[in-house]
Amino acid sequence: MTITRILVANRGEIARRVFRTARRLGIETVAVHSDADAGLPFVREADAAVRLPGNTPAETYLRGDLVIAAARKAGADAIHPGYGFLSENAAFARQVADAGLVWLGPDPASIDSMGSKIESKKLMDAAGVPVLGNLTVDTATEADLPLLVKASAGGGGRGMRVVRSLDELAGEVEKASAEAESAFGDGTVFVEPYVERGRHVEVQVVGDRAGNVEVFGTRDCSLQRRHQKVVEEAPAPGLSDAVRTAMHDAARAAAQAVDYVGAGTVEFLYDADTERFFFLEMNTRLQVEHPVSELIHGVDLVELQIAVAEGRPVPAVTEPVGHAIEVRLYAEDPAADYAPQTGRLLELEVDHDGTFALDGFGTRLDTGFETGDEVGTFYDAMLSKVIAWAPTREQAARSLARTLERARIHGLVTNRDQLVASLRHPAFLDPAGLATSFYGDHPETLAAAAADDLLPLVGAVALGEHRRTAAKVQSRIPAGFRNVDAGPRSTRFGLGAEEVEALWYGGRAGYRSAERDDVVVTSASPGEVVLEVDGVTRRYDVRVLDDAVLVDGPRGGATLRILPRFVDPSTQVAAGSLLAPMPGSVIAVRAAVGDVVQEGQPILVMEAMKMQHTIAAPYAGTVTELSATAGQQVEAGVVLAVVEPAGSQEETA
Repeated sequence: MTITRILVANRGEIARRVFRTARRLGIETVAVHSDADAGLPFVREADAAVRLPGNTPAETYLRGDLVIAAARKAGADAIHPGYGFLSENAAFARQVADAGLVWLGPDPASIDSMGSKIESKKLMDAAGVPVLGNLTVDTATEADLPLLVKASAGGGGRGMRVVRSLDELAGEVEKASAEAESAFGDGTVFVEPYVERGRHVEVQVVGDRAGNVEVFGTRDCSLQRRHQKVVEEAPAPGLSDAVRTAMHDAARAAAQAVDYVGAGTVEFLYDADTERFFFLEMNTRLQVEHPVSELIHGVDLVELQIAVAEGRPVPAVTEPVGHAIEVRLYAEDPAADYAPQTGRLLELEVDHDGTFALDGFGTRLDTGFETGDEVGTFYDAMLSKVIAWAPTREQAARSLARTLERARIHGLVTNRDQLVASLRHPAFLDPAGLATSFYGDHPETLAAAAADDLLPLVGAVALGEHRRTAAKVQSRIPAGFRNVDAGPRSTRFGLGAEEVEALWYGGRAGYRSAERDDVVVTSASPGEVVLEVDGVTRRYDVRVLDDAVLVDGPRGGATLRILPRFVDPSTQVAAGSLLAPMPGSVIAVRAAVGDVVQEGQPILVMEAMKMQHTIAAPYAGTVTELSATAGQQVEAGVVLAVVEPAGSQEETA
């Protein structure tokens, strides 16, 4: 059997990833897409694309019948599920086979065996793989605390809660079940002991039809937020040879217990203090973090998936070379409880040596978005994966941190600063500091990096040059020219939630700062500004748009929103207004008009980008307005409620 045309039943970065391997192998590609994704790169790059009407996952990528119909319409003979959506859906795998198409994944029976975390634990226990015990609301005791509530049917941190008090357990089980039902269509959850400072270590396996299972080493994925992975690396550092060998053997036993065929990952919880590990789950698909294993072992895991599906054996594993670290660049604000961000990417440029592949040490970029693309509310907030491969772990971390620092990212808040801080943190650089509690242990990584205080000046100078060169009359007159120089010019920008101001002079003598005597503007244009700061030259790349100035320098960059000279009163909102942080739906209202609330008390719960977000009272007071209702769809910035601070009514009286 030879595959000639592959449809990828997924979107964004993973679709582009599969397409790259397919093109190299001479296989044609087919994309399916929602209305919201119609303009993204993966649609443009496919040899053929089929629209799935609608926007939400339930309307589009989760409709197996539509995906199979699209494959038939486009003449595909194989379907690759990517990861997420339908990738671990045994019923869909059977439908693909029944339609006469090749399924580029494990057998449906294997997916079924590992699809329930509760049943898979029993199976692994019987196969001799170490497992953690299952508990219930009724059987858990104080001695078992802390506990972890997990969704049986899914992953990615959805339907997962850490519980530190038995009084909270029943409520957290209820909330986790609701989130699991929303995300996976199955609200079944289970409870197990929570290893406080455990590490998340996983093993990549590939099986073939002859019953061979090859192990492509370990990965450490301990750095997580909301139980979702942020930084991954291979091989997992700090493991003894005995532990590594035992993990490999356990992963192979797990795969063989379900007659596994294709690429999959066996995940373990590793307790470094005792050097014990426990089975968490098996992901019966390609993992988001698969590039780090590909680089150090010199394999293309998508190519192996295709080879196994065509009946060829999986090759023997080679010894790992060097160390690879991957970070997930998300459109989210870590300092605001990881609130997802939506809107247009004004710029996304990351220096790299290869896209979706790398022939030697360097930087690989796997991305689903490019400059100008729109990041919507319907899907995960991940923009790109940036992967560094170097001879040592220290070199990979250093290289990746600098690449991220120099990346040009504008238009949306991202977790870039958190990633850089993580890669440079002493607790990360020492494997003894790795733990799934990393971000809870080191909240300092949440803070945004200190911005270059000269960015507003650079933005003001570039904006002045842009307006001068674009002027239809008197374009030769220097920006800021005055016959009588009575005072400096002022340019105001919005920088995140703050307002910044640059004071400067212009004229025939050029630009100069009104605030810094040690700064000299040596050259200026709409695209580049060069400063000399205390005798040291700094170059800044600039891009001026209609309403923003994008500035990037040696110490990072910023998106400077151009503020009008006069404020429109209609844009102002009352003090205490609770605004929708992103477009989404209100799924619960926890208060009513007239309620007296405490600081931090939940007022509403929203769902957006597959996550739930609680909107709480900013201070103690009284709810005076509440316009939102459960089930309502809202846009970003809409006033949902108003909380009047305690004491203000008496003061007014």
